[in-house]
Amino acid sequence: MKTLLRLRMLPAAVGMSIAALGLAGAAGTVQAADPIKLGHVAALSGASAQSGEAITRGLQIAIDEINESGGLLDGRMIELIQRDDESKPPKGLIAARELIFNEDVAAFFGGIDSPVSLAIAPLANQEKTPFIGVWAAATGITRNGADPNYVFRVSAIDTLVDVKLLDYADKKFGASKVGLMLINNPWGESNEKGLTAADEENDAVEIVGIEKFEGADVDMTPQLTRLKEAGAEAIILVVNAPPGAQMMKSRERMGWDVPVVSHWGISGGRFPELAGPTAGDAHFVQTYSFFGDQGEVGTSVLEKLKAKYPEIKGPEDVFSPVGTANAYDAMHLLAMAIEQAGSTDGDAIRQALEDLQGSYPGLIKTYESPFSADNHDALGPNDYVMVHYEGDKVVPTE
Repeated sequence: MKTLLRLRMLPAAVGMSIAALGLAGAAGTVQAADPIKLGHVAALSGASAQSGEAITRGLQIAIDEINESGGLLDGRMIELIQRDDESKPPKGLIAARELIFNEDVAAFFGGIDSPVSLAIAPLANQEKTPFIGVWAAATGITRNGADPNYVFRVSAIDTLVDVKLLDYADKKFGASKVGLMLINNPWGESNEKGLTAADEENDAVEIVGIEKFEGADVDMTPQLTRLKEAGAEAIILVVNAPPGAQMMKSRERMGWDVPVVSHWGISGGRFPELAGPTAGDAHFVQTYSFFGDQGEVGTSVLEKLKAKYPEIKGPEDVFSPVGTANAYDAMHLLAMAIEQAGSTDGDAIRQALEDLQGSYPGLIKTYESPFSADNHDALGPNDYVMVHYEGDKVVPTE
């Protein structure tokens, strides 16, 4: 079985089909023609809609590959059902309930906003429906205390990203003193804890100030002024695109060219347009870049993106690439678990995810046992890269 599963999850470009490998799973009383419903709750409208669209594209490319290779569980096609959370936790919780109770999804994916995913996680655990994060990075999403835990993630996790951000500020910009600019919500709180803990372990960097702001704030010069007076040599920024752009404008108005090292929330919207000419000054973390040597999987996915979305001519046109890459890999890992479980039962899928057999050569890396009962995060610090905007293109900085 281990060998068969390893073969089944090779990219569609290799030409392997599920039917040819004889990996039909038990479908119970469900007819083979019935689709397997999978859900997606994300910001599909509003300022962060670009993030939801990027995730959708990654999920859909992977679904196309799986369906064209014969589907899952003896020929059942995957059907994606989406709901817009509008970046609002109450909306996200309603959307998740609709997917679970009205659509009877086997599992579902989450979007960019940590507060939304934190609100959904208890419901997923209560209803024993696997919930897979592909962007939101708050530590508590997967480390939520539930046993068993039905929440998984193919994305960054704050507690590890925060180590990366401080180290990058030191090594890239020579900053020994940093100031924190954090959105005043649960995601900001998650990173405050993570950055403070990382600072205690990093002798080269000292946090000299911690400032908070609201999502609707348009002038952050008071907070930045306090950090400047405290001697900050770099700013660590944790926020999504619109308020992040306002921070960059406030920095510009002050005439302060302090380096900005940011979490990836700024890549989920119209940051270059909103921030203006200094947008490229913010270096931020990602899990994947479509620039450079792509290898077989990256080349295949980029070509399929170009074929499905004509506006994509090259890697520079893949907006919010982290959403696309994380979602693509997550969909294939979930499909692998469903096939291994031989069922769409939530608990069976959870157990399969925690003990995936074989390997999956994905976009971000080759996954070998990416999850366990104690670890529901598939990515680690070695899977992060730093990038920035050149115009509206996301390009590597290292």
